[in-house]
Amino acid sequence: MEIEILEMEEMKGCFILKDSSPAMANALRRTMLTSIPKMAIDKVEFHLGPIMMDDKEYESVTPLFDEIVAHRLGMVPVPTDHQLFSFQKDCVCGGEGCPNCTIMYSLNKIGPCTVLSGDMMPLGNPDLAVKDHFIPLVELTDGQAVLIYATAVMGTAKEHAKWQAAFGVGYKYLPVISIDEKKAGEPHVLKCESICPRGVFEVKNGNLKTKDTLNCNMCRDCENTSRGAVSVGADDTNFYFKYETDGSLTAKQVLDKATEILSKQSEEAFAHMGEAL
Repeated sequence: MEIEILEMEEMKGCFILKDSSPAMANALRRTMLTSIPKMAIDKVEFHLGPIMMDDKEYESVTPLFDEIVAHRLGMVPVPTDHQLFSFQKDCVCGGEGCPNCTIMYSLNKIGPCTVLSGDMMPLGNPDLAVKDHFIPLVELTDGQAVLIYATAVMGTAKEHAKWQAAFGVGYKYLPVISIDEKKAGEPHVLKCESICPRGVFEVKNGNLKTKDTLNCNMCRDCENTSRGAVSVGADDTNFYFKYETDGSLTAKQVLDKATEILSKQSEEAFAHMGEAL
């Protein structure tokens, strides 16, 4: 099995999984979706009672129920560093909460304003500030205020969607397109260039050629138009993957962690097989 990176930006990537199988491709997809550990806000404490700010008293209330605000905070992408943080159950603190397994944020705003994710301030390390500063959380009117302390911990999407690091993870068999060279210059074959909805073909030197095979969605309009001069198939040993992240981890970190998890699971499976034999 081999991975060929085609594009790797901060929050999205695409690659080809080579010399593999549908089972392994699906395992990789499921791992990227559900098994990547990441930090997310899991506990929110709201200040009750009036809030004094600049010699003025504000009411500690918002137009939304506290539960809704807490849910929105939980879905805000929190920066994750697997070298710094661990699961609470595996932490040296025994799950009580410490800088090795938790991140504390404070949010203190007075109205009128729109409270944004960028208003969340990390307590301690400023590098742990959320990257997306413009996620709206709640509207405050004049005389309203919020004072919130939120705690982020490590988890996976198997527990809750707020711990899902990768989104839109999809793959397809690598398209295989062949063109009959003897018929590549015939008018009905050349027409494939214009009827293809994905721009897969081009005409060069009077003959139909493939331009972007990876973009093929296998609609097979070209097969019908070319009267069989063009054939479209699929390679079930090579897979084209595309995915995005929420920003808590980079696209490269998600892929690296997924392959690490799969590799560890494979080693454990082989070890159990050896013990059974």
